[in-house]
Amino acid sequence: MVLASADYPFLDLMATMLVFFCWIAWFSLLFVALGDLYRRTDTSGWAKAGWTVLVLVLPILGVLLYLGVQGRHLSERRRARDAAMQYQFDSYVRSVSTSDTTSAAQIAEARRLLEEGVINDAEFHSLKQKALAR
Repeated sequence: MVLASADYPFLDLMATMLVFFCWIAWFSLLFVALGDLYRRTDTSGWAKAGWTVLVLVLPILGVLLYLGVQGRHLSERRRARDAAMQYQFDSYVRSVSTSDTTSAAQIAEARRLLEEGVINDAEFHSLKQKALAR
């Protein structure tokens, strides 16, 4: 099995690789453009359908036109999406990390009830185990 032969010269191989690279780059731009288009909330359904038809009918021109017209705001929308995701993650981490203080508060409340004589020692240990199991 010969990988490179004289029937397919080196420049033809390089031209084929260039075409393949451009094809992959176009798909990448297509996914960026359509991903941004369908995540937008400020665009109507008809505008989304119009851009989609344009991208499918005139593939290279449609993608380049979308990126030329909407590319200025593309990074702003991505930055806003990333900030919203970071805020959701931070609030989730805060809510999970405060559960330890809630456990400590539950144990302290159980200790207060034990000292006041409302619950007995077995109930205190049961409440303590439930609070620590969280």
